[in-house]
Amino acid sequence: MFSDVAYKVVIKGMTKTEEKDILKGISGAVNPGEVLALMGPSGSGKTSLLNLIGGRLSHPTSCGTISYNEQPYSKCLKSRIGFVTQDDVLSPHLTVKETLTYAARLKLPKTLTREQKEKRALDVIYELGLERCQDTMIGGSFIRGVSGGERKRVCVGNEIIINPSLLFLDEPTSGLDSTTALKIVQMLHDIAEAGKTVVTTIHQPSSRLFHKFDKLILLGKGNLLYFGKASEAMDYFQLIGCSPLIAMNPAEFLLDLANGNLNDVSVPSELEDKLLIGNAEPETRNGKPSPAVVQEYLVESYETRVAEIEKKRLMIPTPLDEEIKAKVTCPKREWGASWCEQYSILFWRGIKERKHDYFSWLRITQVLSTAIILGLLWWQSHANNLKGLQDQAGLLFFIAVFWGFFPVFTAIFTFPQERAMLTKERATDMYRLSAYFVARITSDLPLDLVLPVLFLLVVYFMAGLRLSTGPFFLTILTVFLCIVAAQGLGLAIGATLMDLKRATTLASVTVMTFMLAGGFFVKRVPIFISWIRYLSFNYHTYKLLLKVQYDHITPSINGIRIDSGLTEVVALVAMVFGYRLLAYLSLRRMKLQA
Repeated sequence: MFSDVAYKVVIKGMTKTEEKDILKGISGAVNPGEVLALMGPSGSGKTSLLNLIGGRLSHPTSCGTISYNEQPYSKCLKSRIGFVTQDDVLSPHLTVKETLTYAARLKLPKTLTREQKEKRALDVIYELGLERCQDTMIGGSFIRGVSGGERKRVCVGNEIIINPSLLFLDEPTSGLDSTTALKIVQMLHDIAEAGKTVVTTIHQPSSRLFHKFDKLILLGKGNLLYFGKASEAMDYFQLIGCSPLIAMNPAEFLLDLANGNLNDVSVPSELEDKLLIGNAEPETRNGKPSPAVVQEYLVESYETRVAEIEKKRLMIPTPLDEEIKAKVTCPKREWGASWCEQYSILFWRGIKERKHDYFSWLRITQVLSTAIILGLLWWQSHANNLKGLQDQAGLLFFIAVFWGFFPVFTAIFTFPQERAMLTKERATDMYRLSAYFVARITSDLPLDLVLPVLFLLVVYFMAGLRLSTGPFFLTILTVFLCIVAAQGLGLAIGATLMDLKRATTLASVTVMTFMLAGGFFVKRVPIFISWIRYLSFNYHTYKLLLKVQYDHITPSINGIRIDSGLTEVVALVAMVFGYRLLAYLSLRRMKLQA
């Protein structure tokens, strides 16, 4: 039940800020076993109302009362509410079965075994008619996958897998043909008949869809124009003098009214009287009242004829069984899996999601072609004279720069691109943020190691670097340490800014500064700015590579003294953990709808 729900947004201009009313005192209720449709033209406040009553929008400028079986919203309700967003937020590289199985293992209670959770995922697949495509990838913009209707059903399946008491959906039929849309709405009707409460926004349903709804809320510019049984909506508007003059889809007729459009609709006598007296606003060209006048009349009619009666009806408590009340009350917030289980599930899910990107032919070609070019340019170089030594030092510096630059600009995209998925899954208490973060950064490590090893296998032997087992593996470890440190910087920048344009700009300046301060281009850095080189992972990596290759030949190269290497290792390890800690704290501060 919700009563007098209002919502405003603050619009900040160059010189002043102003408040805009999105919702103006909306009241309504929906009971178990019913489907409530929120209808209205674009910008009428449907999605805002759905987000408010679904617990996804807590804002200081919202007011009114919203209760669930006479209980206020609390965090423990997240596991009782399913919320399907308008955009299909799914991983394109997972199959339908994998998507629902991972959701089941993370969301369903700890009391169930892994086999029981996987069986529940299969039951949902058959319940939604997805058995034919269960082994097909979800797909995306550039990846062929399931159809639009199947994607939408997977999104619904993700939410009903926990058997929620309440299911909210934001325009589940958008972009679908009428037959597929009818299947989706029929499925929602079947879910409601099983004793669930379903609330959905709908944009422009066909007449067949319209008759599947039990209750209807019609909104116009944030005002409530009708609340009641969907089957009685046409009778109400005929009662106030608005009747279709031609055979018309009820939904189309209602949306025309919500827009203030009276074409092919009779003009109420009260409005005609206003026009004759001259008290109304300027008419439109065809002699009909203006949309503003029509909307004012519809709001006034609802408030005088229906609103008070409905509000009194809402005040009468609906008799509920104790079992139903218990569905929205719980002693504390509960997770579907322990921290270790969440980590394990998210780790393997992450590897499955990203192995396609890491081992794409484009990326492999980029790395191997660079390695071959370097190998040809430094073909069988020797370090037995000063010139050869300086040439090889240039190669080592390039390796330090390449494997510092490459991971930063890969890692920057991580959290901004996954923000929608993270927000959606955290909003339903699917996992702890710490479990996601640790799984995300560790699932990248085995994938990150493969390409550098291929790169060094080509460059190391073509360029004739120190041919010994120890230096070879120490070179790989040094490059890997550089990659992990650089990746941490990319994660921190991406998580802090959460905006790709600003993040790439900041990263470009930072990486260029680190490269210039890396010890190869400038030997004598002014003392007031010399501290920058100690923040540069390029500098520490370069020094370590020089030590690995030449500590047996010379104590210094190009003005850089070769020492024990302990300082460089400690600095890189500090960057590995420090940058990641900064990224985690930035994610915690991010306003997730959790």
